[in-house]
Amino acid sequence: MDGMTKIECPWNRTAENLGNVVELQHVNLRVPNQLHATAFYISALGLTRDPYLVTGIDNMWANVGVSQFHLPTGEAQVLRGTVGLVIEDRALLLHRLQNAKRWLDGTKYGFAEHDDHVAVTCPWGNRFRVHAPDPERFGRIKLGIPYVEFDVAPGTVKGIVRFYRDIVGAPANIVNGEARVLVANGQYLTFRETEAKQPAYDGHHIQLAFVDFGTVHDKLAELGVISQEDSQHQYRFVKVVDPKNGKLLFEVEHEIRSMTHPLFARKLVNRNPATTNLIYATGYEEYAWAMPPE
Repeated sequence: MDGMTKIECPWNRTAENLGNVVELQHVNLRVPNQLHATAFYISALGLTRDPYLVTGIDNMWANVGVSQFHLPTGEAQVLRGTVGLVIEDRALLLHRLQNAKRWLDGTKYGFAEHDDHVAVTCPWGNRFRVHAPDPERFGRIKLGIPYVEFDVAPGTVKGIVRFYRDIVGAPANIVNGEARVLVANGQYLTFRETEAKQPAYDGHHIQLAFVDFGTVHDKLAELGVISQEDSQHQYRFVKVVDPKNGKLLFEVEHEIRSMTHPLFARKLVNRNPATTNLIYATGYEEYAWAMPPE
């Protein structure tokens, strides 16, 4: 229009694009022993058991910021890779991890300090990398799951990028040799090639939410990889294939929800693990998963 003045934008607006995937809601791992699961996820890591849903003795939902671990009772499942966590206060974390040894003796539980993280192994062999909050690496997250890293076969990362970019509609690229897929604000799936022999896939799963729920379903169906039709709001697939030639690249179950799913973006309760009955102060029970405004 005549008389209009073009305003120069000082920001990269595309940096805020999320793509088609908008939620990494949970990582599901079966556990044989709910007492050991409580000792590890709640007492050692300092996470919060969901107070409203799945509160019996045959399953546990453990809140970690905007995401969860789902821990149904059954034969142990071990993720083929590493789950990244952001947890504030390394000294307090190490105190909890040390204290939990008394409950987890005789299991695969262990931990070791490194410069930029604490490596932790759960009672059944799942690996975690616990980082301190870092705005440059993890944005404003103080408590959460910034990434789930999968170990994959050599020569697969380019096809994995094509799958998530062209079929799922998620921003995906290769960074330092790893496939990196944006699946929510500040949360990624990463795929790291390794020569190490991987165990057979045991059925563990992750849950994502899609904006364009239907179109991706059609693309997956055309590839023949839909594994389960759960409900109007949910379906699943296991096989990650190269859309260029249909070659199987990796297997992990993806539980896919729509944004109209009743549980989408559900607000989760996170406790402050530094607050105990011995040092209690009113109003400090709840923990904010994000950093305060600058």
